[in-house]
Amino acid sequence: MEIIKDPKKIQELTLNLRCSEKSVSLVPTMGYFHKGHLSLMRWAREHSDIVVVSLFVNPTQFGPNEDLDRYPRDFERDKKMAEEVGVDYLFAPEVDDIYYPDHATWVNVPKLSQYLCGKSRPTHFQGVCTIVLKLFNVVNPNIAVFGEKDFQQLVIIKKMVRDLNVPVKIVGRPTVREPDGLAMSSRNAYLNEKERKEAANIYKGLVKAREWVKNGQTNSETIIAKLTEWFMEHIPSGEIDYIEIVDQENLTPIEEIEDKARLAVAIFLGKARLIDNILLEVKK
Repeated sequence: MEIIKDPKKIQELTLNLRCSEKSVSLVPTMGYFHKGHLSLMRWAREHSDIVVVSLFVNPTQFGPNEDLDRYPRDFERDKKMAEEVGVDYLFAPEVDDIYYPDHATWVNVPKLSQYLCGKSRPTHFQGVCTIVLKLFNVVNPNIAVFGEKDFQQLVIIKKMVRDLNVPVKIVGRPTVREPDGLAMSSRNAYLNEKERKEAANIYKGLVKAREWVKNGQTNSETIIAKLTEWFMEHIPSGEIDYIEIVDQENLTPIEEIEDKARLAVAIFLGKARLIDNILLEVKK
């Protein structure tokens, strides 16, 4: 595995690979790898000739008073893990190599960004879209692989790519979970022992909601009220940011589930803000 920090070098390299008819996959990350990241890398390894993993803690997707400075980092650990799963190139640029001092161009998908996490993090997805499009321009991938845990992000990136005619196939892969159901996240490292035990109840609550729907409850307001009560009882240290049931394509809130919908939640727990989601399907 080769480590590349210079955007111009990786750009020239991947352009040459594409010209020689090699397929290139990109797995964009902010590092501090876990099994979820590795599952994306393994999928990319199986479906392309060349795997590029970007490791860049993107400052523009963090709002004021968020965790940019304390976001977990361990480059040597990440390097070893990426190499073990067969990554070809680890692209790890410095901030100054990505954002010039007078950077003034932003990419935004405003409608989709106003829902869910966008309500409490109003500039987050502008930062996400900008860095992802930059990575696409630098790495020139055929395929880019993202996890479904960040479901809103996945929907927004797909929309951006379609609207801007970006020649990249976006692949969403299932959320990877701990044995007790907690969605794997780099931010899980913030949790103390008590918080970690409570965090497992996020997914357990989502599963309960899915069962309510299968058993005939389709009114979103009722489901959200029941789940709010369940979370307050089983995650007493937590603070709910949102619980919403939305359309899978446009993320608009749904009043009554008629076929399929996405239940998405965000909960503050200690120093962590944890997100998760689950597919809801009406039994027919």
